[in-house]
Amino acid sequence: MPNYDYECQKCGKRFEVFQSMNDAKLKDCPEPGCGGEVKRLLGTGGGIIFKGAGFYQTDYRSSSYQAGAKADGASTPTPAAPPKSAD
Repeated sequence: MPNYDYECQKCGKRFEVFQSMNDAKLKDCPEPGCGGEVKRLLGTGGGIIFKGAGFYQTDYRSSSYQAGAKADGASTPTPAAPPKSAD
């Protein structure tokens, strides 16, 4: 559920509300004694939160792309390890 920013048109108070996308917009200022009308502000949107061990660019690619990537990986030579120095 996203957070929505609101601003009172009467007192200018800005506040944030955590509500469902299906909930109706707020209409009245929560400030005691104000009673002004509030307007929902346009925000930058919520960030995506990835949970888990890791996410990679190739996780959601098509099977044909994955097959091509495997073929490219198999034909690419691996670099040789640097020689160890004798002490």
